[in-house]
Amino acid sequence: MATGGGDKLLTIDPDELRFQFELGKPSHCDLKVSNTTDKNIAFKVKTTSPKKYFVRPNTGIIPPWDTCIIRVTLQAQLEYPPDMQCRDKFLLQSTPVPPNSDTDALPANTFSKEAGKVLEEYKLKVVYVARTDKGNSDNNIKQNSDPSSNQAIQTARAARDAAVKEATQLQQELDMLKKKNQKQSPGFSIRLAITAGLIGIMVGLLLKLVLSSPPSPIPPPTPPPTASVDG
Repeated sequence: MATGGGDKLLTIDPDELRFQFELGKPSHCDLKVSNTTDKNIAFKVKTTSPKKYFVRPNTGIIPPWDTCIIRVTLQAQLEYPPDMQCRDKFLLQSTPVPPNSDTDALPANTFSKEAGKVLEEYKLKVVYVARTDKGNSDNNIKQNSDPSSNQAIQTARAARDAAVKEATQLQQELDMLKKKNQKQSPGFSIRLAITAGLIGIMVGLLLKLVLSSPPSPIPPPTPPPTASVDG
């Protein structure tokens, strides 16, 4: 909304403030404000929720045909807004000022509505955008997993691999004994049979113990709480 008539003093891009909303983390949106005149234009940014946002700079003077970047930062929030809807609004006021004007020395009535003064007002709404990227969610789950649980799984896998390797070696030794038995006496065959039986029992128990006890899966993370809708 502009008052005072004539061409616009400033152009603003984008025409709304969009914030990537994530609990416990700040987010920011940059406004590109351009002076489209041959005059110095003073501006001031106001909001309906000044405690939720930082605006830098919130007041300034843009030289003719120049551009200023205004960063609006949403402070970290502890709960989700109802239905992810935001009723906060911003107002950017602008008015021509004399050459060589200083921001800190602007009169108190610079942005007041007075007869004959050129004063433009731009209203900006706020939009919250929820993070829904699946890849980011999977990465967050992996990063937030309990380090001790990950270490336990790695240890269990290493033990399983070592047990399988040992069982394979025992089987190879048993095969070698069978080959040697073909050239030995009957008495040695009895000892070989007893040894082979013991090795077979050990291999079977070892494989059963290892393969029947896989690592427990990591429990999924607790979903974020849903904020209640105010009456």
